[in-house]
Amino acid sequence: MAKIKNIVFDLGGVLIDLDHAQAVRRFKEIGVEDAEQLLDPYEQKGIFLEVENGTISAEEYCEKLRKHAGKDIPYKDIKHAWLGFITDTPQYKLDYLLKLREHYNVYLLSNTNPIIQEGWARTTQFTPAGRPIGAYFDKMYTSYEVGVTKPDRKIFDYMIADSSMIPAETLFVDDSKANIEVGRSLGFATYQPANGEDWREAIDALLK
Repeated sequence: MAKIKNIVFDLGGVLIDLDHAQAVRRFKEIGVEDAEQLLDPYEQKGIFLEVENGTISAEEYCEKLRKHAGKDIPYKDIKHAWLGFITDTPQYKLDYLLKLREHYNVYLLSNTNPIIQEGWARTTQFTPAGRPIGAYFDKMYTSYEVGVTKPDRKIFDYMIADSSMIPAETLFVDDSKANIEVGRSLGFATYQPANGEDWREAIDALLK
């Protein structure tokens, strides 16, 4: 294996702990009865996918969701439902990223949306330390800003071209089997943690 110079992290299931069932429950509570069919732990469907791949804005998504549910849902309730995915943001993992950045380029590659990002992750509410998510990475590549979601290889190609990273010198950490397979096919070293796993020792071992 080539010497690793870059590390790319997924967000949900890797840096933050996820609860898919809680998100489904919250969306059902605000009137989205088919939430189970639309919400996916790895890649959303319908208007949920549209807002994550940047096809529609947060405002357009909220309007479409209200029409879909047939009722006027306040924005704060929509945001609360989305944040149902998140059960914990372990500070120790983020502190570990800061240590990694002393020796490596550290990137985020995430399927996410402007409601979670602008309304929470990019604010001081993101962690107990009061830092926004951007404080922990050299650069972030999010699906709604790039315009494509994983596992489509176009988002990987965009990140590679923009950052000038060499896949053989890059470790890709993601909890999705489909995403890991694409990363591996492009030449990345990979690690697939379980949701909630403390993967620091495993990453250390790979970097030695």
